[in-house]
Amino acid sequence: MKLRVLAGPNPSALSPIPINNGQAHPIVSELFEGKVVVYIKGLDPTSSLDGGASSLNATTYFGHSERASTTWSIQVQGRFLKPFSADDILFGNTFDRPLKLPWGTSAVLKFMNYIDPTLEHDLQSTRKPWALSPLIATMPYFAHRRTVPVSVKQIEFPMKTPLVDDTSELYLSYSSSSGDTNHSDSSLDTLKYLPGSRRSFFSKPEHRRLVTFGPDDSITTDFCYGFLSFTPSPNSPGGNSGTGTGPRLDIPGGLSFDLGRYWDGQPVRFVCCERKDKASNLEGDEPWGRSFWCVAIEMVDDDSEEEEEDGDDKHNVGSVTDSDMLSDIDKDTDDID
Repeated sequence: MKLRVLAGPNPSALSPIPINNGQAHPIVSELFEGKVVVYIKGLDPTSSLDGGASSLNATTYFGHSERASTTWSIQVQGRFLKPFSADDILFGNTFDRPLKLPWGTSAVLKFMNYIDPTLEHDLQSTRKPWALSPLIATMPYFAHRRTVPVSVKQIEFPMKTPLVDDTSELYLSYSSSSGDTNHSDSSLDTLKYLPGSRRSFFSKPEHRRLVTFGPDDSITTDFCYGFLSFTPSPNSPGGNSGTGTGPRLDIPGGLSFDLGRYWDGQPVRFVCCERKDKASNLEGDEPWGRSFWCVAIEMVDDDSEEEEEDGDDKHNVGSVTDSDMLSDIDKDTDDID
């Protein structure tokens, strides 16, 4: 078995992408335009799709002291092509079929809610389980630039150094309670370079609703944590021989999960999507709204990689696993400081 990463504008339009070599993969739809880069510690770099080489790679990324304890990173930069309230842009995990949740799940969920009070989920759904949070309040690292007018240097992508939180221009996308735009709230001044302050401030819906992102806003995020390992460790069963069962989750308090034991074939799917109006959530509909972008990590047989080069139904079945849900815990842990 081996891991493969896919990306695209939605779970039904995914294609394999290179990892660990610093090559950005484009994502374009009528709602979002951007690029994604993925690093996973312990895996060999995959070949660049265009044959090009890059000095940016996983070794460089994980070699920075700020990311030394990180085991994975999903980096995205792009623009929403239509205006969306920050309260309606969600990030998390979505599932296509019910989950077989392992022992200890209740403790994991309590931990997740402690890490991210904005998290909402229905993991016991008999249709399509999900776990989603407002992107601006849940991302470990988040940077915003206004593209029109350009007042500061834009963030290059892929990044040569780890992303630093920067909301110094967020006031340009802010509307006051009176409806005025470009209104500088003194509260925003305290958030500029502090992930914890940003996440705390935007944990309140009324604060998120005052920010609107559109075509003139460039958003860069780094979803990175160290509690989920996609490669066996020397201390895990079979770790020394490289025959471990797969991804492993370790959280404070001594809880540890060999996620490979619970894997049911669904990919680990991370989705940025629109919040869905509860009034329109009819029976049979997906509980989440339109997708902006999606990254999926799946386990496949070594022999199956070639047959999925076609980009057909097999990797277009955007779905997730209990490891996906449990990996969502990883997303809000690194920033407890």
